Amino acid sequence: MIDARLAELGITLPEPAAPVASYVPAVEVGGFLYISGQISFVDGQLMTGKIGDTRTEEDGIAAARACGLMLIAQMKKALGSLDRVERIVKLGAFVACVPDYSGQPKVANGASDLMEAVFGDAGKHARSAVGVPVLPLDATVEIDAIVAVKPA
Repeated sequence: MIDARLAELGITLPEPAAPVASYVPAVEVGGFLYISGQISFVDGQLMTGKIGDTRTEEDGIAAARACGLMLIAQMKKALGSLDRVERIVKLGAFVACVPDYSGQPKVANGASDLMEAVFGDAGKHARSAVGVPVLPLDATVEIDAIVAVKPA
């Protein structure tokens, strides 16, 4: 059902990214899937730089959407089927930006709006959106997730 929704939206998921350090991409425990932070690969290239410096707010929104696509790809890999997603519970969005930038919630909407488009009401979630001075590999955005899942 979710795969059909992705097709209807014209979305092709990226290949799930491998970890860049000592962690696993996702852990399923107690009815939840915890997904490690996914960084901003846009069209296969890492988007780097800070919002308000070398990147615009629109770049940040695109980067957050790309993080959302990678989160969904990690869900599918970990769960075997996106139909096991019961609800997107929470997203944590980290936005690399200049100190006086305050549009982190708007940037994070790039991922939040994607979750609702793909999963409907089950895609509506709690969220944090914070500005940070730097992210791993100089990524523009990083987002992690907690997802409630149905039994296999």
